[in-house]
Amino acid sequence: MANAPPPGVSLSRERRSTLEALVRTVLPQIASAGDGAIGAVSLIEERLRHAPPHISEDLLSALDVIGGRIGGFAVTGRPVPFASLGAAEQHRVFAAWGASAIPIARTVHQALRRLVLTTWYATDEARTDLGVHPPLHTRAPVASWEGPLQGDSVEHEPVARQHHPRPFHTPRVQVPSAVTTPDAFSGDVALNVDVVVIGSGAGGAVAAARFAEAGREVLILEEGEYLHAPDFNEIEGDMVPRLYAEQSMRATTDASVSVLQGGAVGGGTTVNFMMMLQPAEAVLDEWSRVVGVREFSLRDLAPHLDRVGREVHVSTPPYDSHTPANLAILDGARVLNWHSRSGMINAAGCVRAGTCSLGCRYDAKQSALVTYLPRAFASGARLFTGARVDRIEIVDRDHARSGSVPRKRVRAVVRDARTGDVRGRLAIEAPVVVLAAGAVGTPAILERSGLGGGGVGRYLRLHPTTAVLGFFGRETYPLAGIPQSALCDEFIARDANGYGFWIEAAPLQPALASAALQGFGQEHHAFMRRLNNLVPLIALVRDGSGSDASMGSVWVDRRGHVRMRYRLTPADRENLRLGIEATARMQLAAGAMEALSLHSPALRATDERGLRAMREASVAPNRVGLFTAHVNGTCRLGVNPATSGCSPTGERHGVRGLYVMDGSLLPVSPGVNPQWTIMALSSLLAERALN
Repeated sequence: MANAPPPGVSLSRERRSTLEALVRTVLPQIASAGDGAIGAVSLIEERLRHAPPHISEDLLSALDVIGGRIGGFAVTGRPVPFASLGAAEQHRVFAAWGASAIPIARTVHQALRRLVLTTWYATDEARTDLGVHPPLHTRAPVASWEGPLQGDSVEHEPVARQHHPRPFHTPRVQVPSAVTTPDAFSGDVALNVDVVVIGSGAGGAVAAARFAEAGREVLILEEGEYLHAPDFNEIEGDMVPRLYAEQSMRATTDASVSVLQGGAVGGGTTVNFMMMLQPAEAVLDEWSRVVGVREFSLRDLAPHLDRVGREVHVSTPPYDSHTPANLAILDGARVLNWHSRSGMINAAGCVRAGTCSLGCRYDAKQSALVTYLPRAFASGARLFTGARVDRIEIVDRDHARSGSVPRKRVRAVVRDARTGDVRGRLAIEAPVVVLAAGAVGTPAILERSGLGGGGVGRYLRLHPTTAVLGFFGRETYPLAGIPQSALCDEFIARDANGYGFWIEAAPLQPALASAALQGFGQEHHAFMRRLNNLVPLIALVRDGSGSDASMGSVWVDRRGHVRMRYRLTPADRENLRLGIEATARMQLAAGAMEALSLHSPALRATDERGLRAMREASVAPNRVGLFTAHVNGTCRLGVNPATSGCSPTGERHGVRGLYVMDGSLLPVSPGVNPQWTIMALSSLLAERALN
């Protein structure tokens, strides 16, 4: 959801001068094109104006640091502002910030580099420059790995088949009457219901459906927009700000890990890559030890995994549907004699558009938008969008003496998604409240409500992820096809603690690619121009190895802004280094001419020497590009309130009827894409709450 413009976001003359110089340094290919740099500055200024206030403030502060005399003195030894330096000196100085031994200097470099690159590479001009094809729904397929498969259909196959390719059209779908958008508000609303569900993603949508189908009156509150098939135009620059939390600009405080979480109705299920994996039995055994009870074994969760799997049409895509990136995993693993396999996806009638991360225009992805939320609506549930929950209040303060479940009042502010204007306020009372705002939003709401403490906000787990890019001598066009349909799990339990890493493919829209690829300037642009010959593979680390300490946290600062910090354990750093090397080795085994890491500066490998350099390179903060779409922990299950947020029932310690049902519950990293696990856990806890 858009926020009101923060005060002071308009660029001063000094800031504008610094930013224009920075654009010319980072994007020299547009600097020579007339007023190209000035146009880019205007785009960035507009983006800052509508970004969440704390992000705009941080980026403007970074701009002041790098552009000021003190910043210049720290790097050049001369108190000269960045904008006053010559072009060659600006390039050298900006590179020095990125390679600095001072962590804050690397943070400033990365934050500003990503801001400039992701803004520009989301434009139509940049997409044309890179040879990106128009959206699939406007044209016929141009690669064998996009569009419906040829031949006769197969029963229960998740991918559509047809004999002749054609342009694809979106079904015309009306917004359900159960959905109330901010446009319908013009004041305050007070309601009493049986259950309030805060969040509409993997956990919240399942919970809402289970409670509504059991006859409870359910109200769902979602901070983001309601977007559905006709809204998904498959254009990165249009969809990313509307579909991702904090407009995809969410990151840890040191900018070392970019955090990609869904921010619209359906949450992560609307934007994920459809890979559906179940946790290993050994992982669930570890959960039971950490939680302190034997209530989360495979025996407990298996029926719900099966039920969810049926409800979201989980199945294995056929071999002839794999993209070049997914084939690189299968082929590379076969050459190396590593274990790999096709994964399962939640799809029905997939046309392999490649834009899963931008919402599914074809209603083929079986996200919460087309499964659990319609089921909840059919049973009477209602959804309010644009509703940011400020706090939860306990109404019945005498409940402890009476032994009753206390009533709660959920207070929320409804804002217009486009302007950030307040359209109304909500006060919803219910005996049961389900917090499903994700591992960032859930602890923040609890803290603002005075219900934090103990394990709330701690034990953040991220599955820290990096990429290794393979460049091939043939077209691989990584913007098309099913993003993830294969994986290599040879090393998922490689260390003594049963932790390791696994390898998957990933889609690569231009703006995301520009941020992931390290560096800037002409060399960066030259790499971007090779996009159509690139295979992106990612190594995901199951973090937390060898430690049950809190490696990361989420908290609300004094200004009310939500912050995240995170660090890797020594064992995690080792797994990350080995994961980078293994992924590069797989790229070469699959036929890549060279493999490129996300180290800063980037490392190239064509032989054992290059692979060894990748294995030995630093993975300190902002020394290698890290991102995540798997945000877990921060309110984990357990019997000890000092080290957990919720009891084994999913209830917040000490508050009966206040449940958490999202990824923040997970006691340890699942070591797999977590959507299926979260959905099954929510189903299990909702069923227990109803009995």
